[in-house]
Amino acid sequence: MMYKFVALLALATATADAASLKDIKHVVMLMMENRSFQHYFGTMAGVRGFADPNVQVNPNGRPVWYQDASGLSKDADYLLPFYLNYAGDEWSTYSQCLCAGANNWNPTQRALNGGLNDQWAKVATPQSWGYFKRKDIPYHFALADAYTVGDHYFASITANTDPNRWYWQSGTINVPGGKQALGSGGVVLDNNQVNGCDGPNLNCLPLQWPAFAQYLDEAGVDWRSFQNSYDWATNSGLFYFKAFQDAPKNSSLYQRGLAFDGANGLEAFQKSAAEGTLPEVSWVFPPGNLQEHSPHTPMDGAWYMNQVVGAVINGKNYNETLVMINYDEGGGWGDAVLPLISPNGTAGEWFEDPYGKLGYTFSGPGVRIPLMLISPFTRGGHVFTERADHSSMIQFLELWLTAKGYNNVSTAELSDWRREHMSDLLNAFDFENPDYSIPDLPEPPTPIKDAKGNIIGTFNAICSRELQGHCSGNAYHAAIPYGKQTEEDSLFFEDGFKSVRGGLGEGHFIVLESNGHALTNAGVDKQFTASKATAKHDDIYQRWVVRGLAAEGDEFHVKSALDGKWLSQHTSLSVSESGAQAYKIAYMGHGLYSLQKENGKYTNIREDGSISIDATPIGYKLYSVTYHK
Repeated sequence: MMYKFVALLALATATADAASLKDIKHVVMLMMENRSFQHYFGTMAGVRGFADPNVQVNPNGRPVWYQDASGLSKDADYLLPFYLNYAGDEWSTYSQCLCAGANNWNPTQRALNGGLNDQWAKVATPQSWGYFKRKDIPYHFALADAYTVGDHYFASITANTDPNRWYWQSGTINVPGGKQALGSGGVVLDNNQVNGCDGPNLNCLPLQWPAFAQYLDEAGVDWRSFQNSYDWATNSGLFYFKAFQDAPKNSSLYQRGLAFDGANGLEAFQKSAAEGTLPEVSWVFPPGNLQEHSPHTPMDGAWYMNQVVGAVINGKNYNETLVMINYDEGGGWGDAVLPLISPNGTAGEWFEDPYGKLGYTFSGPGVRIPLMLISPFTRGGHVFTERADHSSMIQFLELWLTAKGYNNVSTAELSDWRREHMSDLLNAFDFENPDYSIPDLPEPPTPIKDAKGNIIGTFNAICSRELQGHCSGNAYHAAIPYGKQTEEDSLFFEDGFKSVRGGLGEGHFIVLESNGHALTNAGVDKQFTASKATAKHDDIYQRWVVRGLAAEGDEFHVKSALDGKWLSQHTSLSVSESGAQAYKIAYMGHGLYSLQKENGKYTNIREDGSISIDATPIGYKLYSVTYHK
């Protein structure tokens, strides 16, 4: 995996007056709950969503869009993705409260179905294959469009909240053969929030290994956990680590990790951001009814998210602050993109299922989920395409704090495979071209409050009454569109583009631009050339699809979206993939890519728009585009 080498090389060669990783002074982490990437952002322009040109096709000849619905309806044996509000506007509120179904260890593995990834409708619920559009979650879309969204970010574990949150805060769930001795907390595969075990070496509390916050504390890093003094323990995994349970109230661990500033941790965070006193590292934990965990709603979560983001971008520390927003796991909402799975037998990753259901299997990564990176160095509507998971946040913190001069801030708990194959996120940043402007974001509605002024949210105020306490099942199953679907209608996506950052992966229509021109298949001969770039990057003659030559890496065959011809020798096009040349599309940093031929030479576009084959790269800007034309 070359991502990390490229990122470090880019930093090492930065100009003297450019910003650098050290110019980030504050990192804020906010984890929301239980939403998959496809469920939220499958329709978004410029990401790997419903326009995916590399969608997995299963042995039955059907793309993974077609979920197995045999036995669920007499009208069809499949279910395509569907808009949750397709039945009419009266569902616009109720759909916000819907649950997707089971999301714990065994059902998630069963839905993935050995890599066929086709059992979401049957194992979870049919609505697990449903999605929102921009008008349903406008704040989420606006935030992702204003900054950088990751479209290959996955939960760490094929399971539910606790295993993923604890992985996010420590880098492990104690898989046998990993970095800790078995029995340090079991192997954690499902939720357990009471000291004790669910079985021998299974879901045991307290967790005996260190949370990453302990490394920070011992290294002298200024860190803090912001949380309410009620309804918080299910979010802050720190409470479940033995070192925190045993910490005296006057200790740094307790005061930074478990103490409260009154009843409202959000207000404490906002005050710190406004005054310019944010710690170096902050974890922010929303209360349960604002964390987007179904049946609690995206619209209420957007309000909380905006309170955090707004405090930062309007505060004194904005120019030197990074906010990383992710989700713990998919919550039963399905996703068409499979995670990269480690080879059978990989230490700290594969083990015998202690429930006796799945045999010898992998622990993760899990379902693809949203990631948004908010900072002046990620501003501008980018898509970050490197494969990442919750370990990536730990790896970024390690890299950043080391650059700032701290020692011993690398956790010993993280498996070697995750370090080698999951991104450290650094390539998402462009320190040479920061944008300190503040976006105009929509203002989410204030959540509903009770008579005492306490936030109760939409579900407690409306959905629990109107849907008789049901957020899934009978309350909504009649609106599943069996037998009424076509791919054209179901696979909705927006027209538009995002500029690409990081190591390139499959799943995108791409436009390669350099010197004001774009690589072009004019469709009139057997040669590719270059033509003037367009403002919206929407010319189909300039649109290409890559097919990876391995499960990961930067070598591809490149195909024209116009007529299916492949980049071949020199500047020729081949009508079949057998004549395609392998091109290495490497990230050079600062939003630029090289296009290297098999002979080591680079295909470049000169200032006059002509194609040249040179010993050194000039650099392309890549755009991920989604257009119906």
